[in-house]
Amino acid sequence: MLLNEQDSQLILIDYQDRLMPSLHEGPSCIQNALRLTKTASAMHIPIWGVEQNPEKLGPNHAELKSYCSKTLNKMSFSAVADGLLDWLVPPQRPKSGNARSLPKHLQKNDDAPQMQRPSLVLAGCEAHVCLMQTALELLDNEIEVWVVTDACTSRTERNRDAAFDRLAGSGAELLTTEMVLFEWLKNADHPSFKLVQSLIK
Repeated sequence: MLLNEQDSQLILIDYQDRLMPSLHEGPSCIQNALRLTKTASAMHIPIWGVEQNPEKLGPNHAELKSYCSKTLNKMSFSAVADGLLDWLVPPQRPKSGNARSLPKHLQKNDDAPQMQRPSLVLAGCEAHVCLMQTALELLDNEIEVWVVTDACTSRTERNRDAAFDRLAGSGAELLTTEMVLFEWLKNADHPSFKLVQSLIK
């Protein structure tokens, strides 16, 4: 299964100014996140940000944040617990009908809200805490989760890698920044091909 540009949304988790200096390979992680956001922006892929307790940890990296449509401030480690799904799934339409409508147990649930772009591409920090808990809750909601491993980090490699092991075992797709970019492109005729080429050189 390949990632599809038309089905994707990008979620950037906790790339916060006061957190990044203490993380393993933090600058490289930020650079890969920027490659993702610049490409997603050029392809009109929705980009969302998440910040953990920004009063204490500061805002997300300024350039990354500038690409986000909205940024969710949260106190829970999982962004789902603090309302991320409300942004990703359109509000449910009010039910219509009359006194002769079918009883509830015979009605089809066709009006249940559906995510218009169901492939959630996650990148962020810390991999074994906020990123992992967000991803696991999305998976619990039967949502397709793709984790960009080289745009994720933790304070230690062991914690980061343990998160990847657990996520893979739970059904998340693990991939790298370049895998995401070239799967979004599909071919060298894509209008964003030269941009991607310049970003990875």
